[in-house]
Amino acid sequence: MKPVSFRYFAPRSVDEAIDLLAEHGEEGKILAGGQSLVPAMNFRLARPASLIDINRIDALDYVREDGGQLRIGALARHARFETPVARGVLAAFLPRVARHIGHLPIRCRGTFCGSIAHADPASEWCLVATTLNAELAIMSRRGRRNVRPNEYFAGALTTTLQPDELLAEIRLGLLDDSWRTGFAEFSRRAGDYALAMAAAVLRLEDGRIVDARLGVGGAADRPSRIAAAEALLTGSDGGPDIVREAGNIAAEAIEPLEDIHASTVYRRDLVRAMVRRALNQALTR
Repeated sequence: MKPVSFRYFAPRSVDEAIDLLAEHGEEGKILAGGQSLVPAMNFRLARPASLIDINRIDALDYVREDGGQLRIGALARHARFETPVARGVLAAFLPRVARHIGHLPIRCRGTFCGSIAHADPASEWCLVATTLNAELAIMSRRGRRNVRPNEYFAGALTTTLQPDELLAEIRLGLLDDSWRTGFAEFSRRAGDYALAMAAAVLRLEDGRIVDARLGVGGAADRPSRIAAAEALLTGSDGGPDIVREAGNIAAEAIEPLEDIHASTVYRRDLVRAMVRRALNQALTR
């Protein structure tokens, strides 16, 4: 299959890209890595009338620390995160996650922000953004706005990003050495979409958990924080019984997807297992 005909634009600046989005509206589509968009176009599942290729906008290609945040531009590729890009705990956490993303050619081309814009339920970066309560910087001719993941993700492949808006930057808060992280994912083969995954980010003081962030992805229509499990973990020593119960709470808190790959019962069991693995990673590092 080949895509239907479309107009192609290659802006050289953010302002030019935003102007094109405003002009073409719902008929336009941003092209960054293209690892989801191009296959969808080839199968004619996506039929944009205009393609706005932002790959020549050097100002969007960066990953840098600034003001206690890790700022990730719209053209930062997945492969960039396979080695440390930040100091502190994120230096190990992000590479651990990045190695689960597709295969090497996909990681070399696809982008962090593109993954968030696409909002696939099985996206590792969507789960990371949700668990760390990332700040999403969105630009349009109408102005700028910053949103959090709970305001942004609306369902599978569905967000509150408007047709004339560009997801220009993701901002992750930096974590000091009092934090511990864990990540676990289950897929049928290396590089396949995750059937379930979990991210655990815990702050410890004197052997007790004083702050807990627990996210689950891949099993439902969007990534989510498990507030009840976070409450259970906070103030505890993270012992085996607590970890076991946190997994049970997470499994019951989600509304699992059911498809040819997994039933709802199986996905609940996977969530239970992934949460326990992620927590054990965080607590033993």
